[in-house]
Amino acid sequence: MTIKTCIFDAYGTLFDVAAAARQAAAEPEFPQLSDSWATLAQTWRLKQLQYTWLRAVTEAHTDFWQVTQDGLDWALEAAGLDAQPALRQRLLDLYWELAAYPEVPAMLRALKDAGYQTAILSNGSPQMLAGAVDSAGLGDVLDDVLSVESVGIFKPAAAVYDLVGQRFGDERPEVLFVSSNGWDAGCATGYGFTTAWVNRADEPVDRLPWRPAHVLSDLTPIPDIAANA
Repeated sequence: MTIKTCIFDAYGTLFDVAAAARQAAAEPEFPQLSDSWATLAQTWRLKQLQYTWLRAVTEAHTDFWQVTQDGLDWALEAAGLDAQPALRQRLLDLYWELAAYPEVPAMLRALKDAGYQTAILSNGSPQMLAGAVDSAGLGDVLDDVLSVESVGIFKPAAAVYDLVGQRFGDERPEVLFVSSNGWDAGCATGYGFTTAWVNRADEPVDRLPWRPAHVLSDLTPIPDIAANA
């Protein structure tokens, strides 16, 4: 089937989740991050994701902002930085202003110029996603921003992927679903989407029953993939 709609995960896919720690480390108020920001960013992201999975399987849903704070608190304590409230607040403030990856604006514009529908499908809360989209200036190249909060469970629950068909009315293979999370791209493949995994860190493929259809190092090839899928 011809691709009609391109759906993107937000954090780590369109928006650089390491940007908050990187920016704080560059500020003179936080010299303690100069050598450890990358590890902190990685640990923060891992715990954030782990908490979404645990809350999903235990039916203990909360919004992504709470999960983001919980993940940061764990990461700060693990790094011995938990007694620094100014650092915690600065990192949380910066998370609302995450930079888009450099290729994102042109890639999304190319999709819109080619006639594709585009949207975000994310664990993020509506308020978080609105802040990120506005900060990155992407509002005019997205048709919608879909949040798991409308169904009350995190990805990779099928109810989340269902939101795409409910909004756009496409058959599952007509959707190109793009994520930087290998597990997300794999599970979306199992759901029936055409998929692309943006493997920026050159990680191994997750051992799941399904594999992404395309594996990329960045988002630049997405318009060509959509045209030739």
